[in-house]
Amino acid sequence: MAKQFNEITDDHRTFIEAQHLFFCGTAAQDGRVNISPKGMDSLRILGPNRIVWRNFTGSGNETAGHLAQINRITLMWCGFEKRPMILRVYGSARILHPRDADFETLGALFAPALGARQLFDVQIEMVQSSCGYAIPFFDYSGERDVLTQWNDTKGQSGIERYWDERNRTTIDGMPTHILPEDKDA
Repeated sequence: MAKQFNEITDDHRTFIEAQHLFFCGTAAQDGRVNISPKGMDSLRILGPNRIVWRNFTGSGNETAGHLAQINRITLMWCGFEKRPMILRVYGSARILHPRDADFETLGALFAPALGARQLFDVQIEMVQSSCGYAIPFFDYSGERDVLTQWNDTKGQSGIERYWDERNRTTIDGMPTHILPEDKDA
């Protein structure tokens, strides 16, 4: 059943790279636990204990707000198509905003895209695999282009207005530091 590892193995990497979807879980000391589905071309494995994922603008910004309070994160993949496995990585993450020095360097790992609001540089402390025998089969039929179209319609200035209006705090009121003036708040 469940097995723990100190790092991502080659087998884990192959499994992760075959998945079209992953989930991100975070929680602050108080308030709601957040679990978000993530897709698109947004994740890179940089080593056995390091993952970088690009977070796109969305309706909430819980991950950034939670990590600013308590730096712990879990990423999870489920084998929906073939291999029955659940894989989790546990660790901490450095939050990078477009204004931060390393954002451009790590962002270059991905194709340019409007709406990238953060990069999360995840340092992995533990990897856990489990069977996934109860996970149903789902067939992958392609990527949605709705978020890309939304970003293109808004443009960079419209996205930044959206950040100001909708992404400055979590649903529990915690600051997300999305805007430069929020950096030291």
